[in-house]
Amino acid sequence: MSDIMLNLDCSGSSGPCKDSLGSNKHKAFINRRRLLEKKGYLNKKQNQHNHRQGNKHQGPPHWHNGANRPSQPSAAHNKSIAHTQNTHSKSSYHIPRSDHARSVASNPASSTSSSTSLTITVENSTNPEQSTSTITPGHQPPPTRTVARYASVPSGSAPLCNPLKYLALDCEMVGTGPKGRNSELARCSIVSYDGDVVYDRYIKPTNAVTDYRTRWSGISWHQLVKAMPFQHARKEILKILAGKVVIGHAVHNDFKSLSYSHPAVLTRDTSRIPLLNQKAGFPEKDVASLKRLTKALFNRNIQTGKKGHSSVEDAKATMELYKVVEVEWERTLASK
Repeated sequence: MSDIMLNLDCSGSSGPCKDSLGSNKHKAFINRRRLLEKKGYLNKKQNQHNHRQGNKHQGPPHWHNGANRPSQPSAAHNKSIAHTQNTHSKSSYHIPRSDHARSVASNPASSTSSSTSLTITVENSTNPEQSTSTITPGHQPPPTRTVARYASVPSGSAPLCNPLKYLALDCEMVGTGPKGRNSELARCSIVSYDGDVVYDRYIKPTNAVTDYRTRWSGISWHQLVKAMPFQHARKEILKILAGKVVIGHAVHNDFKSLSYSHPAVLTRDTSRIPLLNQKAGFPEKDVASLKRLTKALFNRNIQTGKKGHSSVEDAKATMELYKVVEVEWERTLASK
Protein backbone atom coordinates (compact mmCIF):
# COMPACT_ATOMS: atom_id res chain seq x y z
CA MET A 1 0.00 0.00 0.00
CA SER A 2 1.47 3.16 -1.13
CA ASP A 3 2.08 5.98 1.17
CA ILE A 4 -0.53 8.63 0.82
CA MET A 5 0.12 12.17 2.18
CA LEU A 6 -2.97 13.91 3.30
CA ASN A 7 -3.00 17.70 3.25
CA LEU A 8 -5.85 19.09 5.24
CA ASP A 9 -7.08 22.39 3.97
CA CYS A 10 -9.29 24.23 6.42
CA SER A 11 -10.72 26.35 3.65
CA GLY A 12 -12.40 23.32 2.20
CA SER A 13 -13.84 22.00 5.43
CA SER A 14 -17.35 22.54 6.58
CA GLY A 15 -16.26 24.43 9.77
CA PRO A 16 -13.39 26.75 10.79
CA CYS A 17 -10.10 25.28 11.75
CA LYS A 18 -9.24 25.24 15.42
CA ASP A 19 -5.89 26.99 14.81
CA SER A 20 -7.50 29.65 12.68
CA LEU A 21 -10.27 30.16 15.26
CA GLY A 22 -7.78 30.61 18.05
CA SER A 23 -5.80 33.10 16.03
CA ASN A 24 -8.89 35.20 15.36
CA LYS A 25 -9.86 35.26 19.02
CA HIS A 26 -6.37 36.32 19.96
CA LYS A 27 -6.44 39.10 17.40
CA ALA A 28 -9.82 40.27 18.72
CA PHE A 29 -8.48 40.22 22.28
CA ILE A 30 -5.43 42.25 21.27
CA ASN A 31 -7.60 44.78 19.43
CA ARG A 32 -9.95 45.07 22.40
CA ARG A 33 -7.06 45.47 24.80
CA ARG A 34 -5.53 48.20 22.65
CA LEU A 35 -8.89 49.98 22.50
CA LEU A 36 -9.23 49.84 26.30
CA GLU A 37 -5.70 51.06 26.75
CA LYS A 38 -6.32 53.88 24.30
CA LYS A 39 -9.41 55.00 26.17
CA GLY A 40 -7.67 54.66 29.50
CA TYR A 41 -10.09 52.12 31.00
CA LEU A 42 -7.57 49.39 31.39
CA ASN A 43 -5.08 51.77 33.01
CA LYS A 44 -7.65 53.05 35.58
CA LYS A 45 -8.53 49.48 36.51
CA GLN A 46 -4.88 48.70 37.06
CA ASN A 47 -4.46 51.80 39.24
CA GLN A 48 -7.41 50.76 41.37
CA HIS A 49 -5.89 47.33 41.75
CA ASN A 50 -2.56 48.87 42.78
CA HIS A 51 -4.35 51.08 45.33
CA ARG A 52 -6.01 48.07 46.91
CA GLN A 53 -2.62 46.42 47.21
CA GLY A 54 -1.54 49.27 49.54
CA ASN A 55 0.37 51.29 46.96
CA LYS A 56 3.39 49.09 47.35
CA HIS A 57 5.15 50.72 44.44
CA GLN A 58 4.88 54.48 44.85
CA GLY A 59 6.06 56.82 42.19
CA PRO A 60 4.80 59.02 39.42
CA PRO A 61 1.85 57.46 37.53
CA HIS A 62 2.43 56.00 34.10
CA TRP A 63 0.26 57.58 31.52
CA HIS A 64 -0.44 55.41 28.50
CA ASN A 65 -1.63 56.08 25.01
CA GLY A 66 -2.48 59.73 25.55
CA ALA A 67 -4.69 59.15 28.60
CA ASN A 68 -6.00 62.32 30.28
CA ARG A 69 -3.19 63.83 32.35
CA PRO A 70 -4.22 66.09 35.27
CA SER A 71 -3.59 69.71 34.50
CA GLN A 72 -0.45 71.22 36.03
CA PRO A 73 -0.60 74.70 37.60
CA SER A 74 0.83 77.33 35.38
CA ALA A 75 3.69 79.61 36.30
CA ALA A 76 1.31 82.54 36.73
CA HIS A 77 -0.82 80.48 39.10
CA ASN A 78 2.23 79.50 41.16
CA LYS A 79 3.22 83.16 41.38
CA SER A 80 -0.26 84.07 42.58
CA ILE A 81 -0.15 81.39 45.30
CA ALA A 82 3.26 82.57 46.48
CA HIS A 83 1.97 86.16 46.66
CA THR A 84 -1.07 85.04 48.65
CA GLN A 85 1.07 83.12 51.14
CA ASN A 86 3.41 86.06 51.53
CA THR A 87 0.47 88.38 52.14
CA HIS A 88 -1.00 86.11 54.80
CA SER A 89 2.32 85.65 56.55
CA LYS A 90 2.38 89.42 57.12
CA SER A 91 -1.17 89.71 58.37
CA SER A 92 -1.26 90.99 61.93
CA TYR A 93 -3.48 92.14 64.75
CA HIS A 94 -2.19 95.42 66.04
CA ILE A 95 -3.30 95.64 69.68
CA PRO A 96 -1.74 98.53 71.58
CA ARG A 97 -1.95 97.65 75.27
CA SER A 98 -2.58 100.09 78.13
CA ASP A 99 -3.05 99.85 81.91
CA HIS A 100 -6.70 101.02 81.77
CA ALA A 101 -8.51 99.76 78.69
CA ARG A 102 -12.19 100.49 78.38
CA SER A 103 -13.39 100.67 74.76
CA VAL A 104 -12.49 98.62 71.61
CA ALA A 105 -12.91 99.72 67.97
CA SER A 106 -12.32 97.27 65.11
CA ASN A 107 -12.05 97.81 61.34
CA PRO A 108 -12.18 94.63 59.23
CA ALA A 109 -10.11 94.59 56.05
CA SER A 110 -10.21 92.41 52.96
CA SER A 111 -8.64 88.94 52.93
CA THR A 112 -7.93 86.14 50.49
CA SER A 113 -8.66 82.44 50.81
CA SER A 114 -5.76 80.23 51.88
CA SER A 115 -4.95 77.46 54.36
CA THR A 116 -1.43 78.70 55.11
CA SER A 117 -0.26 79.56 58.61
CA LEU A 118 -1.16 83.03 59.83
CA THR A 119 1.21 84.96 62.07
CA ILE A 120 -0.48 87.34 64.51
CA THR A 121 1.66 90.11 65.96
CA VAL A 122 0.54 91.61 69.28
CA GLU A 123 2.22 94.78 70.46
CA ASN A 124 2.75 94.36 74.19
CA SER A 125 4.47 97.28 75.84
CA THR A 126 4.86 95.39 79.10
CA ASN A 127 6.55 92.27 77.74
CA PRO A 128 7.75 92.61 74.12
CA GLU A 129 8.93 88.99 74.09
CA GLN A 130 5.33 87.82 74.18
CA SER A 131 4.29 89.87 71.16
CA THR A 132 4.02 87.23 68.41
CA SER A 133 2.00 84.06 68.00
CA THR A 134 1.21 81.81 65.02
CA ILE A 135 -2.05 80.04 64.25
CA THR A 136 -3.18 77.86 61.38
CA PRO A 137 -6.70 78.82 60.27
CA GLY A 138 -9.05 76.66 58.24
CA HIS A 139 -9.73 77.03 54.57
CA GLN A 140 -10.80 80.65 55.09
CA PRO A 141 -8.36 82.78 57.14
CA PRO A 142 -9.81 85.52 59.38
CA PRO A 143 -9.78 89.06 57.96
CA THR A 144 -7.06 91.47 58.97
CA ARG A 145 -8.38 93.40 61.97
CA THR A 146 -7.02 96.47 63.73
CA VAL A 147 -8.04 96.84 67.38
CA ALA A 148 -7.52 100.09 69.26
CA ARG A 149 -7.63 100.39 73.02
CA TYR A 150 -7.89 103.66 74.79
CA ALA A 151 -6.58 104.30 78.28
CA SER A 152 -9.33 105.24 80.76
CA VAL A 153 -9.15 108.26 83.02
CA PRO A 154 -9.00 107.32 86.72
CA SER A 155 -12.31 107.94 88.46
CA GLY A 156 -10.53 109.94 91.18
CA SER A 157 -7.00 110.31 92.40
CA ALA A 158 -7.98 110.16 96.06
CA PRO A 159 -9.49 106.68 96.47
CA LEU A 160 -7.15 105.18 93.87
CA CYS A 161 -4.14 106.35 95.89
CA ASN A 162 -5.20 105.45 99.42
CA PRO A 163 -8.79 105.86 100.68
CA LEU A 164 -7.57 105.56 104.26
CA LYS A 165 -5.83 108.92 103.94
CA TYR A 166 -9.12 110.84 103.51
CA LEU A 167 -11.18 111.86 106.50
CA ALA A 168 -14.14 114.19 106.97
CA LEU A 169 -14.23 116.30 110.13
CA ASP A 170 -17.08 118.14 111.86
CA CYS A 171 -17.15 119.75 115.29
CA GLU A 172 -19.89 121.18 117.49
CA MET A 173 -19.16 124.14 119.74
CA VAL A 174 -20.73 125.64 122.85
CA GLY A 175 -20.43 129.20 124.22
CA THR A 176 -18.18 130.22 127.07
CA GLY A 177 -17.38 133.56 128.61
CA PRO A 178 -19.72 136.55 128.87
CA LYS A 179 -23.03 135.74 127.15
CA GLY A 180 -21.42 132.72 125.51
CA ARG A 181 -19.48 134.78 122.97
CA ASN A 182 -16.47 132.46 122.93
CA SER A 183 -16.75 129.17 121.09
CA GLU A 184 -15.16 126.04 122.54
CA LEU A 185 -15.17 122.46 121.35
CA ALA A 186 -17.85 120.21 122.85
CA ARG A 187 -18.09 117.34 120.32
CA CYS A 188 -15.86 116.07 117.50
CA SER A 189 -16.74 113.49 114.84
CA ILE A 190 -14.50 112.03 112.15
CA VAL A 191 -15.66 109.68 109.36
CA SER A 192 -13.71 107.73 106.76
CA TYR A 193 -13.90 108.00 102.98
CA ASP A 194 -16.63 105.35 103.01
CA GLY A 195 -18.60 107.15 105.74
CA ASP A 196 -17.61 104.91 108.65
CA VAL A 197 -17.26 106.64 112.04
CA VAL A 198 -13.60 106.83 113.05
CA TYR A 199 -13.97 109.11 116.05
CA ASP A 200 -16.97 110.58 117.93
CA ARG A 201 -16.67 112.01 121.44
CA TYR A 202 -18.21 114.65 123.65
CA ILE A 203 -15.49 116.96 124.97
CA LYS A 204 -15.56 119.05 128.12
CA PRO A 205 -14.46 122.66 127.42
CA THR A 206 -11.64 124.22 129.42
CA ASN A 207 -13.84 127.11 130.60
CA ALA A 208 -17.29 127.05 132.09
CA VAL A 209 -20.12 126.81 129.58
CA THR A 210 -22.44 129.80 129.54
CA ASP A 211 -24.44 128.88 126.45
CA TYR A 212 -24.94 125.29 125.29
CA ARG A 213 -26.42 126.43 121.96
CA THR A 214 -28.57 123.30 121.98
CA ARG A 215 -30.68 124.58 119.08
CA TRP A 216 -27.65 124.22 116.81
CA SER A 217 -25.08 122.12 118.66
CA GLY A 218 -27.49 119.44 119.92
CA ILE A 219 -25.57 119.45 123.22
CA SER A 220 -26.99 119.81 126.73
CA TRP A 221 -25.33 119.96 130.14
CA HIS A 222 -25.73 116.25 131.02
CA GLN A 223 -23.70 115.20 127.94
CA LEU A 224 -20.68 117.15 129.19
CA VAL A 225 -20.73 116.11 132.84
CA LYS A 226 -18.50 113.08 132.28
CA ALA A 227 -17.06 114.19 128.93
CA MET A 228 -13.35 113.83 128.07
CA PRO A 229 -11.23 116.87 128.96
CA PHE A 230 -10.25 119.06 126.03
CA GLN A 231 -6.47 118.57 126.21
CA HIS A 232 -6.75 114.79 126.29
CA ALA A 233 -9.28 114.72 123.43
CA ARG A 234 -7.18 117.11 121.36
CA LYS A 235 -4.19 114.76 121.49
CA GLU A 236 -6.34 111.87 120.23
CA ILE A 237 -7.85 113.94 117.42
CA LEU A 238 -4.58 115.40 116.16
CA LYS A 239 -3.03 111.95 116.15
CA ILE A 240 -5.82 110.74 113.87
CA LEU A 241 -5.58 113.75 111.53
CA ALA A 242 -1.79 113.65 111.17
CA GLY A 243 -0.77 113.12 107.54
CA LYS A 244 -4.39 112.76 106.35
CA VAL A 245 -6.38 114.77 103.82
CA VAL A 246 -9.03 116.45 105.98
CA ILE A 247 -12.36 117.40 104.39
CA GLY A 248 -14.77 119.75 106.11
CA HIS A 249 -17.40 122.42 105.50
CA ALA A 250 -15.96 125.74 106.67
CA VAL A 251 -13.31 123.52 108.21
CA HIS A 252 -11.23 126.47 109.39
CA ASN A 253 -13.75 126.90 112.24
CA ASP A 254 -13.22 123.28 113.28
CA PHE A 255 -9.44 123.71 113.29
CA LYS A 256 -9.81 126.89 115.34
CA SER A 257 -11.80 125.07 118.00
CA LEU A 258 -8.93 122.54 118.19
CA SER A 259 -6.29 125.31 118.35
CA TYR A 260 -4.73 123.60 115.35
CA SER A 261 -3.59 124.48 111.84
CA HIS A 262 -3.67 121.65 109.27
CA PRO A 263 -1.42 121.81 106.14
CA ALA A 264 -3.23 123.59 103.29
CA VAL A 265 -2.25 120.95 100.73
CA LEU A 266 -4.03 118.34 102.86
CA THR A 267 -7.19 120.40 103.42
CA ARG A 268 -10.42 120.32 101.36
CA ASP A 269 -13.10 122.88 102.28
CA THR A 270 -16.44 122.07 100.60
CA SER A 271 -17.76 125.58 101.39
CA ARG A 272 -15.26 127.12 98.97
CA ILE A 273 -15.63 125.12 95.79
CA PRO A 274 -17.20 127.06 92.86
CA LEU A 275 -17.67 123.80 90.95
CA LEU A 276 -19.82 122.41 93.76
CA ASN A 277 -21.99 125.53 93.68
CA GLN A 278 -22.39 125.13 89.92
CA LYS A 279 -23.62 121.59 90.26
CA ALA A 280 -26.05 122.69 92.97
CA GLY A 281 -27.30 125.61 90.84
CA PHE A 282 -25.92 128.31 93.15
CA PRO A 283 -23.76 131.34 92.22
CA GLU A 284 -20.10 130.37 92.14
CA LYS A 285 -19.01 132.95 94.72
CA ASP A 286 -21.71 132.11 97.24
CA VAL A 287 -20.78 130.38 100.47
CA ALA A 288 -23.65 127.90 100.57
CA SER A 289 -24.46 126.12 103.79
CA LEU A 290 -23.99 122.39 104.20
CA LYS A 291 -27.74 122.00 104.58
CA ARG A 292 -28.53 123.79 101.28
CA LEU A 293 -25.92 121.90 99.29
CA THR A 294 -27.07 118.52 100.62
CA LYS A 295 -30.67 119.31 99.77
CA ALA A 296 -29.82 120.59 96.27
CA LEU A 297 -27.51 117.74 95.28
CA PHE A 298 -28.94 114.75 97.16
CA ASN A 299 -32.50 115.90 97.85
CA ARG A 300 -31.94 115.01 101.49
CA ASN A 301 -32.70 117.07 104.57
CA ILE A 302 -30.17 117.36 107.38
CA GLN A 303 -29.95 119.49 110.51
CA THR A 304 -33.69 119.29 111.09
CA GLY A 305 -35.66 119.36 114.33
CA LYS A 306 -35.13 121.17 117.62
CA LYS A 307 -32.52 118.76 118.93
CA GLY A 308 -29.80 120.47 116.96
CA HIS A 309 -27.14 119.20 114.56
CA SER A 310 -25.40 115.85 114.53
CA SER A 311 -21.69 116.16 113.87
CA VAL A 312 -21.62 112.57 112.56
CA GLU A 313 -24.38 113.33 110.05
CA ASP A 314 -22.68 116.55 108.98
CA ALA A 315 -19.32 114.83 108.50
CA LYS A 316 -20.90 112.14 106.33
CA ALA A 317 -22.68 114.77 104.22
CA THR A 318 -19.41 116.66 103.79
CA MET A 319 -17.65 113.54 102.49
CA GLU A 320 -20.49 112.90 100.04
CA LEU A 321 -20.23 116.47 98.71
CA TYR A 322 -16.50 116.03 98.23
CA LYS A 323 -17.04 112.89 96.16
CA VAL A 324 -19.34 114.79 93.79
CA VAL A 325 -16.48 117.04 92.63
CA GLU A 326 -13.55 114.84 93.62
CA VAL A 327 -12.16 114.15 90.14
CA GLU A 328 -12.44 117.70 88.79
CA TRP A 329 -11.24 119.25 92.02
CA GLU A 330 -8.18 117.06 92.35
CA ARG A 331 -7.26 117.73 88.73
CA THR A 332 -7.49 121.47 89.36
CA LEU A 333 -5.36 121.24 92.47
CA ALA A 334 -2.79 119.09 90.66
CA SER A 335 -2.56 121.57 87.78
CA LYS A 336 -1.83 124.38 90.22
